[in-house]
Amino acid sequence: MRIGIDISQIVYEGTGVGNYVRRLVSELVNLDKTNSYVLFGASLRQQGKLLSYYRSLHCDSSRVRLCVLPIPPTLLDLLWNILHVLSIERFIGHVDVFWSSDWTQPPLHHARGITTIHDVSIFRYPKSFSNTIINVQKRRLEQAKKECDAFLCDSLVTKQDVIDFLHIEAKKLHVVYPGFS
Repeated sequence: MRIGIDISQIVYEGTGVGNYVRRLVSELVNLDKTNSYVLFGASLRQQGKLLSYYRSLHCDSSRVRLCVLPIPPTLLDLLWNILHVLSIERFIGHVDVFWSSDWTQPPLHHARGITTIHDVSIFRYPKSFSNTIINVQKRRLEQAKKECDAFLCDSLVTKQDVIDFLHIEAKKLHVVYPGFS
């Protein structure tokens, strides 16, 4: 199977999602010797961090390759989450599965989509967020609901919140604990 993974979030060092993606992908590509991977990253100014991360994996380049798109993430959000144009396959070629980590969900032609939902704080604690953040997250989650066949949730609580607030069927939700501090 050929698996595409959006690693764009790793450029944000010290963030929870950045650390989650960095560590999960590192373990996955080094433990899994069966599947091939295309690591996709979009960044205009921090392409070096994507390349440095890829080199740090010390993985078999015939099985794991990096594809960097030199555009800012805000442009990708516009293309994918607002205009819903340009499938991920146009950038990285054929993949069977594409996993996104920050709800910048590309259109998919043949691939099955998967994303991670760490929490739905914008619904549970809306007064803690600006209207701009709430609107952006809601828009992104609506797009993910349309494109994704499966959702990873960090905990049983998050899974239940996703059912309650996003009304996603339980059979599409899979609890996968982060597994690191």
